[in-house]
Amino acid sequence: MSSTRRDPATYPPYFYEAYRATVRRSPRHPPVRLPVTLSELTGPGPAVSQVSTEDADLTRNMGTGEEAIGERMIVVGRVTDHRDEPIAGALVEVWQANAAGRYRHKVDQHGAPLDPNFLGWGRCLTNADGVYRFVTIRPGAYPWENHPNAWRPPHIHFSLLGPAWGSRLITQMFFPGDPLLALDPIFNAVPAPARERLVAHYAHDVTQPGYALGYRFDVVLVGPRATPAEPFEASARDRQ
Repeated sequence: MSSTRRDPATYPPYFYEAYRATVRRSPRHPPVRLPVTLSELTGPGPAVSQVSTEDADLTRNMGTGEEAIGERMIVVGRVTDHRDEPIAGALVEVWQANAAGRYRHKVDQHGAPLDPNFLGWGRCLTNADGVYRFVTIRPGAYPWENHPNAWRPPHIHFSLLGPAWGSRLITQMFFPGDPLLALDPIFNAVPAPARERLVAHYAHDVTQPGYALGYRFDVVLVGPRATPAEPFEASARDRQ
């Protein structure tokens, strides 16, 4: 997100002492405003044209022909702008740990097992009403080296691209009632009034009988009800 959109009541600071990685990642000098060029005003282009319907099913998009292990979930949501207008054709990408709490990433050497049928990444485009939909498995919690006995709560990473690269937002979706949220410095770096915007809601109307639980996670790209954005990417690398 551009610096003009960073509302301190919504977005976490670049430096948050309890989250050790921000010590290395946060800027040492005030941001410098750069002129907007064509690359910020245009959209993701080929990345959109290559999206397939199979990409949105993380339980099967590994391509092995077998299903991923874990509790199935359906995650849906609506992507809107600051006027609550739907953003159609937005590129929504997700990545997450598997059911045992491990990423398919070379940096992740956590002792939990890898699932040979789980890629841990997916993408889709929003429809005319700004709605996206993923089928996945519930990610597991995992240990990281931020502080003693530190565990990240189960979460799904989101990257959203509207009509231009300058509209990109990166955030995380958490689950309601998770006791680890109170201990997580990434979640708590977000100002308290805005944290609830990062927590999905159980959606019984999305739940499919005998198949998967449903969750709803709406995303607002800008404005006073904006979804808190990450000023830094948090993933498997947080353990280092």
